[in-house]
Amino acid sequence: MRIQKSVLQSISLLVLLLVLIINITHVSCKSTIEPCSNADSCNALLGYTLYTDLKVSEVASLFQIDPIALLTANAIDISYPDVEHHILPSRLFLKIPISCSCVDGIRKSVSTHYKTRPSDTLSSIADSIYGGLVSADQLREANSITDPSVLDAGQNLVVPLPCTCFNGTDNSLPAIYLSYVVKPIDTLAAIAARYFTTLTDLMNVNAMGSTAINDGDILAIPIPACASDFPKYASDHGLLVPNGSYAITAGHCVQCSCGPQNLNLYCMPASLAVSCSSMQCKRSNLMLGNVTVKQGGGGCNVNSCSYGGFVNGTIITALSASLQPRCPGPQQFPPLVAPPTSVARDSIFAPAPSPLSDGAGSLSPRSSVVPGTRSIPGFQPANGPMSGLTSGASGACSSVKPLPILTSALVFLLVKFMISLAL
Repeated sequence: MRIQKSVLQSISLLVLLLVLIINITHVSCKSTIEPCSNADSCNALLGYTLYTDLKVSEVASLFQIDPIALLTANAIDISYPDVEHHILPSRLFLKIPISCSCVDGIRKSVSTHYKTRPSDTLSSIADSIYGGLVSADQLREANSITDPSVLDAGQNLVVPLPCTCFNGTDNSLPAIYLSYVVKPIDTLAAIAARYFTTLTDLMNVNAMGSTAINDGDILAIPIPACASDFPKYASDHGLLVPNGSYAITAGHCVQCSCGPQNLNLYCMPASLAVSCSSMQCKRSNLMLGNVTVKQGGGGCNVNSCSYGGFVNGTIITALSASLQPRCPGPQQFPPLVAPPTSVARDSIFAPAPSPLSDGAGSLSPRSSVVPGTRSIPGFQPANGPMSGLTSGASGACSSVKPLPILTSALVFLLVKFMISLAL
């Protein structure tokens, strides 16, 4: 009886330790979830790492976005010949501009569709092709797939992608939110440093109780931005440009930039501008983006021709005059980079690049002035931010990360211990 009792105790201990091991190896991948109730949308960004060499147009096709918008969001010079067919290197990190909508009561983007190939599986599409921004379970649910093992080639799948808006602000200042997939080497402190924010801000935005992050988690990272004040009837109403980058608008006619020294939106004719409406300010000889300064006894008289939005195919311009204490210096632009051809080995597993540091070497922006012609349940955090943010499991990465060596070793020792007791 004593031996049987010892064996039973050993078995109980074994079961308890196995449960503990399972809990240790179970990692819940988390993603910021923003509840919403209206039908508006906002500009947002996705952090995406190329899984193989792809043309600019192929990356754009994966996310159903404009190739030129992809390039300008990453401050890549669009004046290079045939730049849309430039081959981007594997492991390159890019910021993907998307429109974030309110769907089923939470923020996400469902405008992306993917046509399956013969070798595709839901897991390969989620983990490889879309870099962990979506999970196989989310793809299955969004497309009502009953048997994930049966995936027909040519099937058109909806790809629900994570995004947040938070009214386009962070701490009452304009911001655009980047959905970033955590890499194995990342720490929250390093991510905060790379994106010029604080640990406290990242924790508040993502409703985190500690600084612990796991590989595959998706964080919402606020990036300071330049906000437009275009009227609601403008097609580019609500335009936000992240600090250190550009945005293309008005049918490729206007290119707007943000930074580096301030968060004032600056727009000018784009280098691709060909057939565009007039960009000249009325009752003036100034073109869009032109600024004149004249020093006077009471200060500096500044006249500028600024962009007011794209309305019914027309570029709206506005002439403004002001008296300033000092004359402004020349317009500063975010550094432009040449289309990348390689990725530095050290940067492959480094934290995501900052908005102001996306590559080596910089160029001045070029412009040709056109002549006057189902939802995921979330949990309310105990100490969440004032925005009413909820956080829950996104399933954006594998929910179980087994530790086979540790598990096998512990089981072996426990079984050996149990046998010794039994004998």
